[in-house]
Amino acid sequence: MTETPKDFGPHTVEKIGGTSMSRLPELVDTLFIGGREGDALYGRVFVVSAFGGITDLLLEHKKSGKPGVYGLFASAENDHGWSDALTRVAEAMGTAHAAVLDHPADKSMADDFVRERIEGARSCLIDLQRLCSYGHFRLSEHMLVIRELLSGLGEAHSAFVTAMLLRRHNVNARCVDLSGWRDEAEYTLDERIASGLQDVDFATEMPIVTGYAQCREGLMREFDRGYSEVTFSRIAALTRPVEAIIHKEFHLSSADPKLVGAETVQKIGHTNYDVADQLSNMGMEAIHPTAAKALRRADVPLRVTNAFDPGDPGTLIDDQPAGKPGAEIVTGLNIYALEVFEQDMVGVKGYDATILEVLKRHGVWIVSKTSNANTITHYVDAPLKSIRRVERDLAERYPSADLNVRALSIASVIGRDMGGLRVLSRGLAALEGAGIDIVAAQQTTRRVDVQFVVGRDDLKAAIRALHAAIINPGAGGAAAVEKAA
Repeated sequence: MTETPKDFGPHTVEKIGGTSMSRLPELVDTLFIGGREGDALYGRVFVVSAFGGITDLLLEHKKSGKPGVYGLFASAENDHGWSDALTRVAEAMGTAHAAVLDHPADKSMADDFVRERIEGARSCLIDLQRLCSYGHFRLSEHMLVIRELLSGLGEAHSAFVTAMLLRRHNVNARCVDLSGWRDEAEYTLDERIASGLQDVDFATEMPIVTGYAQCREGLMREFDRGYSEVTFSRIAALTRPVEAIIHKEFHLSSADPKLVGAETVQKIGHTNYDVADQLSNMGMEAIHPTAAKALRRADVPLRVTNAFDPGDPGTLIDDQPAGKPGAEIVTGLNIYALEVFEQDMVGVKGYDATILEVLKRHGVWIVSKTSNANTITHYVDAPLKSIRRVERDLAERYPSADLNVRALSIASVIGRDMGGLRVLSRGLAALEGAGIDIVAAQQTTRRVDVQFVVGRDDLKAAIRALHAAIINPGAGGAAAVEKAA
């Protein structure tokens, strides 16, 4: 790891997500400034994501998969489609900063910034398209670089606008652009961060840092759209803050309050990185697993707060064990169950390794798995088209096997230490009491999570039943607990 160039002094490294960034004026009042004055404003480094929806327009929609500039450029079905999409990005950026900037001069500067970056990217893509019209050059060889280029546009815009808005509020804010725009030097990620922060005085300046960092390793290659939290964690690992903080729009709670009711959820308050990893596995990321690993290795505690509830300390995540056994959170995820049944599997090695190789090749995320003598079932989180490709490959490898794909869901109860709580039996009783058909259930020997596989249509009801029975039995789960006993 690159040596820290200097002692940055006591500070925190804090990250703000894209949805929260769209409420930037509120953040100025609650988070950036709040009741602070003078020196109390500083000693904080903020890593920002693009404004909400911008990265979807630049790359592809995170949930629906609708192509943005990158997707349209990659398909090349319409030579002008990607350029029109880039124009829509410029318009969306303009709308985003117009909603948060009040001063006409600031709006004009932001408009100029967007125009310079968007038109620069457009010229680059046109030149690349022209170059690759010659047989010696292949566009496919440059697509990852293009994805990196486009990704950096959103974060550079939000960091520029945020720093400008804060300066208008008499905060000595500095935009630290790690996107490598027109930078001819080649840096590793650590070198890029060290170069960007080397002359920043944390005691008298507030750095607003882009969540995307251009580097030799290529963040998109390994982390794709999880790159901002990786940048955040590497800044923390290099500068050694008192704490790393992630600001969300909600508290890290025992369940989704919209699902189980705000009056029944409990703020977690304190948990560990093991629970954070389990949440990531269930698609509910408190922090990207790679980012969590970097913080753990650097011995930096993580705090997850509600950006719009500044008086609440939020939830601390560290490596401390639980003081006593307890379930902490109930969450769920829609998955596909990929079942491979082969009568001749028993006693034969290699089936599992082959299935794993195919799943890995198609980029399919494995949430959980079960197996017995002649059946291996992987519960996976991936688009159905990817599952069908896996199914075709496995059918070629094992023509006599029976392959079955089912759309299901997993409801999971998670906690640092759930030993002795009989979560499995209590959960089964609660689901049965709610009239929910249980497809499968399992718990690990470490007792940090228990998973219940249910139908797609039963997930919400399952989470409500499990939360009532396990987390908050006083709010309607007492009967289920008694039945389990």
